[in-house]
Amino acid sequence: MSLFETLSEMIDLRSFSNLWYWIALAVMWSSLSHRILGAPFDMVHRARKYGGQQAQDLDDLVRINVNRMMFVVQSAGVWLLGLACFVLSVLATLGFGLSVEIAQAVFLLVFPMSLVVLINLMTAQKILKTAAQGEDLYKAMTTCRLLIQLLGMVCIFLTCLWGMFQNLHIGPLGG
Repeated sequence: MSLFETLSEMIDLRSFSNLWYWIALAVMWSSLSHRILGAPFDMVHRARKYGGQQAQDLDDLVRINVNRMMFVVQSAGVWLLGLACFVLSVLATLGFGLSVEIAQAVFLLVFPMSLVVLINLMTAQKILKTAAQGEDLYKAMTTCRLLIQLLGMVCIFLTCLWGMFQNLHIGPLGG
């Protein structure tokens, strides 16, 4: 097998039959459910269990990340929302309207990430509004993580169904 054949097999545009796509999907959801508001979730367990400096570190890290998120939303939120809607619309049109499989695959990765951003923003607003610290902060972060994990399970299931339909050519756009 030549180098060109190897590279073209690895960068195959038939995404749903490519192992790298499924690895990327798993890594994406694992990462999204591990970092809640920019803080690794194991910090929540340590802060809850040990308190003291661990709790202070988590409070500080979440406060910094929440303030950064809110600054971005206030300064460029409308532009970022418009750009995100444009990109998602282009991907959906190319993927599902024109049957471009790579666009379908990217849409099925990016659209759920936009929902995760919304969940994180709602949690950040709640934390900022209530000035949550200690147990209130842990509860908000745990709820946020649970919502992201539930969304991940649904999205992985739907992506697997769509990929299976595309690979078996029995889907709504198969053929």
